[in-house]
Amino acid sequence: MNRHTDTPELEQRLYFRQWLAGRDFGRGDPIATQMANFVYAIGDRQTGETVLVDPCYAVGELVDRVEADGQRIVGALATHYHPDHVGGDLFGHGLEGVRELLTRCPCKVHVQRAEAPWVERVTGCSKSDLDAHDSGDVVMVGQIPITLIHTPGHTPGSQCFLVQNRLVAGDTLFLQGCGRTDLPGGDPRQLYLSLTQKLSHVPDDAELFPGHAYDPSPHAPMGRTRRDNPVFRPRSEAEFLRLFGA
Repeated sequence: MNRHTDTPELEQRLYFRQWLAGRDFGRGDPIATQMANFVYAIGDRQTGETVLVDPCYAVGELVDRVEADGQRIVGALATHYHPDHVGGDLFGHGLEGVRELLTRCPCKVHVQRAEAPWVERVTGCSKSDLDAHDSGDVVMVGQIPITLIHTPGHTPGSQCFLVQNRLVAGDTLFLQGCGRTDLPGGDPRQLYLSLTQKLSHVPDDAELFPGHAYDPSPHAPMGRTRRDNPVFRPRSEAEFLRLFGA
């Protein structure tokens, strides 16, 4: 983690919001309520620039919320390609997502390079709509740096976002449990390496913000998660893989 970027000045500038689908927006949508996705807004209060992380369901409401706070959307960050995070067809149900966002707020969708073809296929976005990244790339939102961490396992191009000692983890890691690996592109060994190696540099005092509300708490310190989450109990890769029947 780049501690030099975590400064009191940037903390004051940081605009950070966590919204729960079906409660904070998309009320009355049974799919949004059932899936319990979190959407995040990350921005710079001074410049007014903001990006949405995994915008889905009632995209117009998300844009309205950002604009009501005096911010404007300049991009989107996708943790992975699943429709409940970026929009598209979910078991016959069409979900709004990044494609609808681009019609209202022309901008780029930042994806991990390995995930780009999957996002194109699921959302109908074109290659030119996407900005493909490698692990360690930094997306600047005003003066706020967001570090992208490639964490394959749930999907080939899953990624987490580290900003001001906050880890927005998508479906890579929840407060309890982690992303499933039995969907197309899932790989339990890669997920083990992501949790134990890719995220090992994220400090215990960093706050974990997951992709779904699968715990009564909306977020928790990484140290507490490492202590209480059963996915960190295996002492070897072989033990971890047995959790997934691999």
